[in-house]
Amino acid sequence: MMTRNPDKIRPFPISVYLGVVLALIFCGIAASGYLFFSHYRVYTDISYSSFCAISKAINCDTVAQSPYSIFSGVPVAIWGIIGYVFMLITLWLSFDIRSKKMTLFPTLFLLGAGFSMVSIFLGILSGVKIHSYCLMCILTYGINFMLLYMFWMMKSRFDQNTWKAAVKKDISFWNTHKLKAVKFYSPLIVSTILIIAFIPAYWHMGVTDPGKKVIATGVTEEGDPWIGSRTPELTIVEYSDYMCFQCRKMHFFLRKLIAGYPEKIRLVHKHFPMDKKFNPMLKEDLHPGSGILSSIAVHAAREDRFWDLNDYLYHYNMGGNAIYLRKIAQESGLDLDRLKTGIHDIETRQKLQEDIISGLKKNISGTPSYIINDKVYTGLIPSDVLSAVIK
Repeated sequence: MMTRNPDKIRPFPISVYLGVVLALIFCGIAASGYLFFSHYRVYTDISYSSFCAISKAINCDTVAQSPYSIFSGVPVAIWGIIGYVFMLITLWLSFDIRSKKMTLFPTLFLLGAGFSMVSIFLGILSGVKIHSYCLMCILTYGINFMLLYMFWMMKSRFDQNTWKAAVKKDISFWNTHKLKAVKFYSPLIVSTILIIAFIPAYWHMGVTDPGKKVIATGVTEEGDPWIGSRTPELTIVEYSDYMCFQCRKMHFFLRKLIAGYPEKIRLVHKHFPMDKKFNPMLKEDLHPGSGILSSIAVHAAREDRFWDLNDYLYHYNMGGNAIYLRKIAQESGLDLDRLKTGIHDIETRQKLQEDIISGLKKNISGTPSYIINDKVYTGLIPSDVLSAVIK
């Protein structure tokens, strides 16, 4: 019986390992590119939903909507692309085409370890702070760990130096090739600076309406604040929650729409906080604290400040802030003492209950929901409903 001699087993040539590493890096760039595309669409397209918005626990959109999707004024996905390009440049510098030999194994291993540590941190953040995971993010985590493993394997198979000696060799390489490193890394550094300086903050939604003060406002016979036309062709009743991302996105879309058609459309606001302390239909406390925000808005309506405070409250909760009445009063111009008593006033509580009960009678169970011509639409308003007015 013949046996295979282990001494004759040779590792794959280094080009095979490089091919695998390159494939992983380009997969990382592609995944990060999709994450940036999805992040942009989540904030700018009212009808967008990513393919991995599967459940409450597995939902790329929820992760994109969190304040943790932005770092230093730049989406985390873009930082991912920058990181992979940096690794790609380092890989290029490490390989000598003529001799087909490779150096900088400790440097590449350190990069892989850094990427893996970031992956662990982001994974913990998703579980502890966001309470939801993104499948594409998890894919990049796997890519990062695979890169770390590949760099370790390449070092063990193609570099016989000890790690200490290999690190000294890397330091010598960088000291000798400073100009070459500057030449290759400079375009990436300049591009990163330009991105930080000029990327539009599309994730900061708001009303772009210099003339919003001249748009008519009022109160319906039922006591609901409205904005838009005094004699509308289309009336939209919104049931909203200040902690609901889609509510925020749709609200500012509608506010901009009314700014463009102030004589045709009227928006009527009703509160439907998904807060178990205020909303009796809830089995799960989806947005604890949203009832307090609604109470602040109801108080502001009695102060004739509803629409300013309404827009402000959507912005206030954009970063998942705790509710500080003093901060809200200072930034909004409300009187703090009247605010403290107003949110607990019996009339405030009655108004919230009236809105919630009216929604329940319409079989509304989630936000945002809209009533147009006695028909309920949840999440979105079909474009054909609006097109008859804005054509």
